Amino acid sequence: MAVRATVGRFPIDSDALESSGVPWGVTLTPFAARDENGNPPLYGSDGHLLPRCENCWAYYNTFCEQEQWAWTCSLCGTLNGLPSEAVSRYSRPQSCPENTSSFVDLELPMEGNEEEAMQARPVYVAAVDLSSSEEFLELIKSALLAALEALGPGSLFGLATFSHKIGLYDVQGPVPVVKNVFIPPDVDDTLPMELEDVMPLLSFLAPVETCKDRIASALEALRPTNSWERTTAAGQGLDGVLLGGRGFGIAMDALFNYLSSEYGSTFALGAIRFSAARVFAFLSGPPDFGAGQLDTRRYGEQYASKGEDADRALLPEQTPFYKDLAAVAVQAGVCVDLFAVTNEYTDLASLKFLSIESGGSLFLYSNTDDSTLPQDMYRMLSRPYAFNCILRLRTSSEFKTGHSYGHFFPDPQYENVQHIICCDSYATYAYDFDFANNVGFSRHTSEPPMLQIAFQYTVVVPPEELSNSASSSPSRNKHSLKRRLRIRTLQFGTARNINELYDSVDPEAVLSILVHKVISASLEQGVREGRMLLHDWLVILTAQYNDACKLVQYDHGSSTAARIDIALSQCPQLQPLPRLVFALLRSQLLRFHEEGVHPDYRIYLQCLFSALEPSSLHRAIYPLLTSYASPDKQAFPRHSLSRAALITSGSPIFFLDAFTTLIVFYSSTADPSLPYPPPHDCLLRATINKLKQERSITPRLIFLKGGQDDCTSFENYLIEEQDVDGSGFTSMMGFVSFLEEISQSVVEYMK
Repeated sequence: MAVRATVGRFPIDSDALESSGVPWGVTLTPFAARDENGNPPLYGSDGHLLPRCENCWAYYNTFCEQEQWAWTCSLCGTLNGLPSEAVSRYSRPQSCPENTSSFVDLELPMEGNEEEAMQARPVYVAAVDLSSSEEFLELIKSALLAALEALGPGSLFGLATFSHKIGLYDVQGPVPVVKNVFIPPDVDDTLPMELEDVMPLLSFLAPVETCKDRIASALEALRPTNSWERTTAAGQGLDGVLLGGRGFGIAMDALFNYLSSEYGSTFALGAIRFSAARVFAFLSGPPDFGAGQLDTRRYGEQYASKGEDADRALLPEQTPFYKDLAAVAVQAGVCVDLFAVTNEYTDLASLKFLSIESGGSLFLYSNTDDSTLPQDMYRMLSRPYAFNCILRLRTSSEFKTGHSYGHFFPDPQYENVQHIICCDSYATYAYDFDFANNVGFSRHTSEPPMLQIAFQYTVVVPPEELSNSASSSPSRNKHSLKRRLRIRTLQFGTARNINELYDSVDPEAVLSILVHKVISASLEQGVREGRMLLHDWLVILTAQYNDACKLVQYDHGSSTAARIDIALSQCPQLQPLPRLVFALLRSQLLRFHEEGVHPDYRIYLQCLFSALEPSSLHRAIYPLLTSYASPDKQAFPRHSLSRAALITSGSPIFFLDAFTTLIVFYSSTADPSLPYPPPHDCLLRATINKLKQERSITPRLIFLKGGQDDCTSFENYLIEEQDVDGSGFTSMMGFVSFLEEISQSVVEYMK
């Protein structure tokens, strides 16, 4: 569980917070195997016996004062009695993880019959769009074959298709069999029968270890629904427009009901019990048939004639259908990963809720030719993940959480409780803080600010990890469910003055909070408002910094001649922020619609950026440019993103890491004897391979040679030297011009 605060020393009160201009909050990656310093949790058992505060319900931890029969809560100061079993346990404090570490991971007893609860089978369902092309289906086949290789023994796999009908595949017999149910074209109609009546769930979900070849055969048999079938099924729309045949919405609704049961998070299936299901939904275009169909005519010239702001019109969802459906998925314990492979407008603004609220991922690939979908599928399924998670953040009484950000489903009853159906080791969430009263943190107390994160989750443990358990158990060869409680308690200092606070800033954590805030502002009020919020924040921060550090100088009393320290030169921790804000304003997340940003790509970036941990987000916003004297020798570890940096460095080879894209660029003046592309056993290749292994998604790797190849894709990242294009405050401003504009705005602000 990695936790990063925007400031390592908290502001002493609301006045100090206001005068600093720095956002106050944390990012946390709850299922990360180690904390931000590389330390693993201390494992233990009997998590259900961990004492809890009677007042704030915080868990007992190493910061609590303990007497023989009582303990004092480190968060709220309440004195709590200790039950007799805890007194006995804590008489040997070194044997209890919670007494020796503030970062613990404790086993919890499973509910229900122990033998039944122990036996578990991970469930995966692929829902494939047949209203598509041959190229699309070939890519999906490759992706699902890669997925089958990543799935461990004990997994159950189901194959479904959708178009104007839903197809369910039984692959457990000698020949794969598909049964179809037709989707009603009307938006208010439901399926004529339940999927359970079309094919029993026991027949649909096949064991991967025994049916892999037959699943592969079924995949090879997939064919696009021909246009005649779709036209016959769809008929004519009310306004004469021919309807399509992609009944995605009702197919998802039917699948969720198919997979759900009265058992909640662990489903019963004959003699088999299985954990929460993951649905992989593959789309080649917008849903345009039956319930959940989307009107994609709002993209293009249509809305222009209505006088709508394009940057606002295409960000909100056009129908609550998929948000409501996401709630059904969460209730059913189903996580949805959405893969859109298309360059046509698909209205991801409406569809995104299926993935982000169920703890899934949203992927967008503009074409099938260079798609990394198979690699992403394998990577996603190869790493460990937790499911049916509950996340709760508690604070000491002087402050409180304000907003929470991330891909989760908020608890409808309890504040600051989030439900996450599926959570891997990369998934990151964020919170910002505010003071609970006007007093703040007392300067004369020994009780510093406290933060406690509780993360309750379930994992599927393979048999080999249970080798230390009783080997004679009849379930020793089966996957097992383990319920665990991970708790991290942190203590923070307070800043005695503004300089201490500035010196403790984590610029990457600040960037994370800013990205969440501008995404929220964009969704509520449009991209223009999101840009203004970010611009104004930097102006205020710069003004507060100059004022706090007594740096503003006036010539002859004239404020117009004030010299502003726009580079924040006296505080190294703040210095990266102007460049990060500039890069964020230049990113497609916040560029205007008229600059050619596709609305679906903007939504994809919102979903991607809002789930990244701070270091990865930094790389995605402001790429890292390094240079090499040769493929085996690095020249400079970091350059600014400008052509001037390329020229002055004199290096022949440059490597750009933009998180989703990796570019190796050979200068046109590079020695022809240098091997191109770099050989597989060189330092540069080793660096590339390491980055690809560490990344949550598969980055595209591009090799370019200056003077021979079209290097536009590389040059587009050199953002710092582009000049103002005459339209004032726009995203096309170069970095120097940007700083000058910010400086002028600071002077105006400080008048």
